[in-house]
Amino acid sequence: MRYAAGPGKPLRFSRGLPYNVNQVIKMRLLIVEDELDLAEALAAFLENHQYIVDTVHDGRSGYDYASSGNYDAVILDIMLPQMDGIEVLKLLRAKGIATPVMMLTAKGEKEDRIKGFDTGADDYLPKPFDPDELLARVRAMLRRGGGYTPNVIAFGDLALDCREGILRCGNRSERLSGREFQVMELFMRAPRAIVSAERIMERIWGWESDAEINVVWVHISNLRKKLAVVGSSVVIRVSRGLGYSLEEGK
Repeated sequence: MRYAAGPGKPLRFSRGLPYNVNQVIKMRLLIVEDELDLAEALAAFLENHQYIVDTVHDGRSGYDYASSGNYDAVILDIMLPQMDGIEVLKLLRAKGIATPVMMLTAKGEKEDRIKGFDTGADDYLPKPFDPDELLARVRAMLRRGGGYTPNVIAFGDLALDCREGILRCGNRSERLSGREFQVMELFMRAPRAIVSAERIMERIWGWESDAEINVVWVHISNLRKKLAVVGSSVVIRVSRGLGYSLEEGK
């Protein structure tokens, strides 16, 4: 996620300062489409509507990019080289990646739509389509937020029960507070991906919040303590100047 603070100037947060309600935060989209002209046209159209857009043209690259957890939504074609869109989506959901996904395809048969939704798609748009309809659907998908969420997300020896808000490792468990759960879920959806404190702040507290950025550090500290209590080898690692990531300890 890039944060706009004027032309060419990335937004920075100062230690201890309140979250600025006047920030303009652009949503980041991934387009996975093997028709190059269509992918470029869609990217230009969405960028013109103030989205940040990345494009890739095969299923394997689509999975690699989407599994980073760095996107607010994915527009995913079904008919792709190397790996089809249904398989990409299946692998993403199995990994716990809950990013909202719109399936984009020339196929309009009911069976394909059902297969996509059963796999965890959030929306489905057959080709040909009006770009304005695509834009409206993307906006609606982003407003709904959250995306597909499995009941239990697992990483290493750790499991997060999304229904109960409980962190488990073996026969030990710890209940998380509401915010602790949201932060942990963000990490568990994209393990090993580095997430900045600003990104966590925007995702969990919202850019209109009056909370200060150090609330993120407090919750990270609390989660580390609870990981130790349940005896997990999973750790929240800091990459100085970049952010935090969920890693399997050695």
